[in-house]
Amino acid sequence: MNEFMQAFGPSRVLGLEQILCALLSSFVLSVVVATIYRWTYQGLSYSRSFVHTLVLAAIVTAILIMAIGNNLARGLGILGTLAIVRFRTPIRDPRDIIFLFASLSVGIACGASVFHIAIIGTLFFGLVAMYLHKSSFASLRVYEGLLHLTLPSGSDKQLEAVQKIILQHCSSFVLVAMRESMQAEHLEYSYQIRLIDPTYQSDLMEQIIKADNVSDANLLMHRATVEI
Repeated sequence: MNEFMQAFGPSRVLGLEQILCALLSSFVLSVVVATIYRWTYQGLSYSRSFVHTLVLAAIVTAILIMAIGNNLARGLGILGTLAIVRFRTPIRDPRDIIFLFASLSVGIACGASVFHIAIIGTLFFGLVAMYLHKSSFASLRVYEGLLHLTLPSGSDKQLEAVQKIILQHCSSFVLVAMRESMQAEHLEYSYQIRLIDPTYQSDLMEQIIKADNVSDANLLMHRATVEI
């Protein structure tokens, strides 16, 4: 039996300075992770307790790693103890899960006394998270709108002129509705448009309003997708 236990190596004994260094490092680096999470948060239901969890989870993980050391028996015992506890807290945003994993990784690295990996990994993770937050990476920005205008019946040339104006400012446009108004003296046109650039909205409306025989022109912009 003794030979079986010795096969896994002796337990690692840590001094007081090593323990305090690991705990303080996990605390400081987890605060960095939590701060970056708070800066880059874009959801609707901000949870202060989750931010506290990011900090506390790193410290707890560091304690577990130091307690286990290189002793397999301890590792199996702690694993069995944790298996009894059931965590039922729902985490809806995958991004929150990644930040929680980052906090746990910091705790593991600090508990294993590989501080250079913990520091460099935290800084790199933070820089990437800030870059993704500030940049438009993976954002879907489609500037679409519904353009309404009215022309007299039989105004084919004016209609062609209006369509040329739309084509100058839009990457695509589709006629979605056309109906008679004012006892068939006028026709109302509805176009689904997609602007090349959102700044073209005012220029588009100015040119359409100035076009011959155009009346009741209005543009309703909407976003195709909304990130929550």
